[in-house]
Amino acid sequence: MFKNLSPGAIGIRAPLPEALTLAKTVGFQGVELNIGEVARISSEKSIRYVKQLFKDAGVRAGGWGLPVDWRGDEAVYSVGLKRLPELAQVCRELGCLRVATWVLSYSDTRPFKENFEWHVERFKPIAEALETYGCRLGLEFLGPKTLRTGHKYGFIHTMDGMLSLCDRIGTGNVGLLLDSWHWYTSHGAVEDLRQLTAEQVVYVHVNDAPCGVPVDEQVDNIRCLPGETGVINLIGFLGALRDIGYDGPVTPEPFSQRVNQMPAQDAAKTTVESLNRVWYAAGLTNQP
Repeated sequence: MFKNLSPGAIGIRAPLPEALTLAKTVGFQGVELNIGEVARISSEKSIRYVKQLFKDAGVRAGGWGLPVDWRGDEAVYSVGLKRLPELAQVCRELGCLRVATWVLSYSDTRPFKENFEWHVERFKPIAEALETYGCRLGLEFLGPKTLRTGHKYGFIHTMDGMLSLCDRIGTGNVGLLLDSWHWYTSHGAVEDLRQLTAEQVVYVHVNDAPCGVPVDEQVDNIRCLPGETGVINLIGFLGALRDIGYDGPVTPEPFSQRVNQMPAQDAAKTTVESLNRVWYAAGLTNQP
């Protein structure tokens, strides 16, 4: 596992060279890609130039968000799907093979079974295109009960439910974007994580939850830095991922207004320091 910076997740807007310098300075080991920016730079300069940026910083490419608008209408979806191989090729050359997106836990138009098949139909061509370039797709389930309240139909909101969708897609390169917040709010347990294989976990987010709020009343965009409150058992979470052999990025996603308002270097430093505390407490001091 390695500590990975997603600048946007902590309110930082920085071009790639600045993000790489920032990550190196404060102690992150990877940086999440803005794939549109990386593709543009590699087109204007070269992929060799982009590789050198990472090499000079001593930072690895940590992953990228799925650039296909798969939730949109068929025409929009088709345009994104058509461009996906070009972007996947760029990332393969960077050795950045982990792609991720999130899946809503409800629908106001499609009952569960219909929605399940619709997601299979949308994700299977995406996964097939990614597989050609050795890329894996991580799907994030959204755990909070408060997200589903007031909507007509519930949808996947647990780890097991998302694994069922991954299996149904059937391409062999689809697994979980496992977020500690959504694991916690879905009433997940450390024992559940130990039943996974490393291949089933594509990407990882970490964060914490506010104190004094019952789990079913937690609100999705009100979170805390990793280890800030201890509400989420991040030591058990990270320890279980270590034990199953997960070797990918661990990315803080605190949605913290306090952090978002800090200057960029302060935000990154505060975030990595919080991550370091739970990292070491989980016994990951010997990790790269």
